[in-house]
Amino acid sequence: MSMRRWKNTMKPISFWRRLLDLIAPRLCVVCRHRLSVTEEIICSKCNFHLPRTEFHLNAYDNEMARLFWAQIPIQRATAFFYYEPHAETANIIYELKYKNRPEIGTIISRMLAKEIQPAGFFDEIDGIVPVPLAKKRLHQRGYNQSEEIAQGISEITGLPVYKKVVRRNSFKGSQTNKGRWDRQENVEHVFELIDAQAVCNRHLLLIDDVVTTGATCIACAKALCQAGNVRISILSLAFAKS
Repeated sequence: MSMRRWKNTMKPISFWRRLLDLIAPRLCVVCRHRLSVTEEIICSKCNFHLPRTEFHLNAYDNEMARLFWAQIPIQRATAFFYYEPHAETANIIYELKYKNRPEIGTIISRMLAKEIQPAGFFDEIDGIVPVPLAKKRLHQRGYNQSEEIAQGISEITGLPVYKKVVRRNSFKGSQTNKGRWDRQENVEHVFELIDAQAVCNRHLLLIDDVVTTGATCIACAKALCQAGNVRISILSLAFAKS
């Protein structure tokens, strides 16, 4: 198993970072144990045991990608790890979305990008589109977790992030406790393309935090495709089997 799976990115550690860790120890978002000065967000042990999907190794034909076949012009799809609601690893998503920890999205997605980049997942992609939040939800949370994930991917790949090409016009409640068909109805027609010129004739990487049925990504992708000749790839931190 690759060393990158269990070692976080090594950077020079300053005196002040070491002192701060001594005064206010940082905890692993998964197991809650103390992080070493070289670790970020997740400890090496939890990183090693993270239930990775490995979808990027067969990015067009995998369990997640099949959700989008015949729905949108899907090129590739992957997620970092499998999501189980009551597993310790679910803390990654919970803390990111509900505990005011936007940095989790950026740091974890940098790890993800470094792992899948050698397999060519980002080849020929022109730009990144984070799934937008409705204004009400954005105001409540203070940030869009998909934008934080997109930022981390962009830092590794150099791909531009398009934040204002599509918008979400309404929020009809959380998708969390809805079934497949209810999820589709909940997001149908809620996304609106607002800058077709920026994305026409492009291969776009659509970013979400968790994919379950794919309903949100499908609805957003359909809006983007109205620009014309748009190809879609999808990346999420987690994949939850529906």
